[in-house]
Amino acid sequence: MSLRLSLAAVLLSAAAAPAADKMNVLFIVSDDLTNNTLGCYGSRVAKSPNLDKLAAGGVRFDRAYCQFPLCNPSRTSFLTGLRPDTTRVYENATQFRKNVPDIQTLPQTFQKGGYHVARVGKLYHYGVPAQIGTDGLDDPPSWNQVVNPKGGDKDDEDNNRIFTLNPDGKGSGRFGGTLSWFASGHPDAEQTDGKTAAEVVKLLEANKDKPFFVACGFFRPHTPYVAPKKYFDLYPASGIEPAKVPADHEKGHPAPAFGSAKKEQEKLTDDLRRQALQAYYASTTFMDAQVGVVLDALDRLKLADKTIVVFISDHGYHLGEHGLWQKMSLFENSARVPLLIRDPRAKGNGKACARPVELVDLHATLADLAGLTAPKTDGRSLAPLLADPAAKWDKPAVTQVSRGTPTATGEVVGKNPWFMGYSVRDERYRYTEWDGGKKGAQLYDYETDPGELKNLADDPKHADTVKRMKALLPKK
Repeated sequence: MSLRLSLAAVLLSAAAAPAADKMNVLFIVSDDLTNNTLGCYGSRVAKSPNLDKLAAGGVRFDRAYCQFPLCNPSRTSFLTGLRPDTTRVYENATQFRKNVPDIQTLPQTFQKGGYHVARVGKLYHYGVPAQIGTDGLDDPPSWNQVVNPKGGDKDDEDNNRIFTLNPDGKGSGRFGGTLSWFASGHPDAEQTDGKTAAEVVKLLEANKDKPFFVACGFFRPHTPYVAPKKYFDLYPASGIEPAKVPADHEKGHPAPAFGSAKKEQEKLTDDLRRQALQAYYASTTFMDAQVGVVLDALDRLKLADKTIVVFISDHGYHLGEHGLWQKMSLFENSARVPLLIRDPRAKGNGKACARPVELVDLHATLADLAGLTAPKTDGRSLAPLLADPAAKWDKPAVTQVSRGTPTATGEVVGKNPWFMGYSVRDERYRYTEWDGGKKGAQLYDYETDPGELKNLADDPKHADTVKRMKALLPKK
């Protein structure tokens, strides 16, 4: 029996539909979302009822990781199934086909399989908020249909209603690249994400009788944290406690580990931190409500039983942990992502998976679940873990990030100050090397130190662990 047939036998019940009936895919991506503000991942503060319900009905991956904690490299990676070192996309300016013109993307695999393939909102990279309503760095060959909503949050931006820590910034540096927020007077349906949900519902209605791959790209909670005021009211700022960071925290950790810190974050007082957290929670709950609009439509149209639903964020996010905000670090907050998969045929539904998995696995996974032939990718199908979340799994998760400015070809040349950090995660440890170890290394034991406060890389007691984890890093 082939691998594909054996997986189908595991996933499908005896009453499975005829082979001619294809499973649909609803692929939902949130922007800059941390696990720590979702109830299904343990938050006692967050209100995320729709994602919590999706997690309860599918498989929740507790150790899922992006391949590069920045929008364009990460989105390019999971939409192609290739690592950043394969696509050579390391920043937010390069459209990937400049480097790898002939690759077949995840959406193209479904096009070749006879699906109607459409996207609404941000799937490939957009500059947020400046490029909302445009194609951004989209890949036209990936889609049969595209919709680029633009809502009242753009009106709030254009009319300078949004508070920002960087009022003198230009372009993405003013709102999208720094902490910014606003409790908007525009209701859900007038916000960009509200319009995105409505357009996705229209696509589901129009394609309910034929196989579809619909990609839904929400912009929240990416800064500026804009949401209707009613969501801010759910989280009184006075009751929010900012992250606690030891005074000497940076001691004992390599300097590049904190290279994502931004100068304007020094302006943050505890009051501003609470306001920022309030706004981020509000934006997350607003986004969750839009997920609910889409999932309710699946139920209403009687599509839930023949639709695979995937929910991810493009990368994780810092909310003051380690003294950092936003992304671009190799700490757990930045590298780890929410990953929920509900395949109505999967025997593992309702369970959590503790195995380390990667977003780069999604191309192989979804092609496998749909019975399609995918090109060779850098990932592996997660179908065995959907059947049995406790199944044996020997693949660690690798995340990388750059420091400095890359060369035009994305390579380190001569005395170019640009260099890379690589981090590998198994079920217990994370090991990181900066510039091949020349600029430092980190080792954390999450059983004893979930907050990553004690770097064990130079501890002789952990030399064997360092050796083992080091062997798992990409060979450069």
